[in-house]
Amino acid sequence: MTSDAQGPEELGSEDQPFHFTDKRKVTPEGQPKEAAPEGAGSAGDDAEQDPLAGLDFEPTGEAGDDAALLAAQSEAAAHLDALQRERASFTNYRNRSLRDQEAARVKGVEDVLGALLPVLDDIDRARQHGELDGPFVAISDKLDASLAKFGIERYGVVGEEFDPNVHEALMHQVDPEATSATVNMVIEPGYRIGEKVVRAARVSVVGPE
Repeated sequence: MTSDAQGPEELGSEDQPFHFTDKRKVTPEGQPKEAAPEGAGSAGDDAEQDPLAGLDFEPTGEAGDDAALLAAQSEAAAHLDALQRERASFTNYRNRSLRDQEAARVKGVEDVLGALLPVLDDIDRARQHGELDGPFVAISDKLDASLAKFGIERYGVVGEEFDPNVHEALMHQVDPEATSATVNMVIEPGYRIGEKVVRAARVSVVGPE
């Protein structure tokens, strides 16, 4: 009787080598095998999964010092800009305050001058008519000096050229030989504070037709 079964020698022949893979979940001693940590792999696998792994983006050494210096410079520039703005604002406020103070001072002097104009006109007329004598001459001179301290100027004299910006012509006389209009009589002198005319000089004018 012939048997077709093959022995172990034939199964393990050199023509067909036998490979054994141990897929058991327990060791031969009956202990469970330790599972590999989740996500564990070779260094090559880690590089393929995360090409940025292992890179350090935090500045260190000189790079960190440069970053801190740039931050400090930026903060200093911001403080300097704020300080310059405050200084410019204060300068504008100071200049505006000085202008307001000067305008208020001039307005006050103008109001006082306006109240004194009738008295000044009376003194001027008395002077023109020779009625100002004795101690009143000294008083008149002191009054003129006091007005000058506040920038008040009296103007208007015979012979000066007529200027409609500072003169008010109450009378006009014709002179065929005249080449321009001139003041031939001052009825009331004019007063100004600096360049501002408080009252124009009221005069009589002579000039060509």
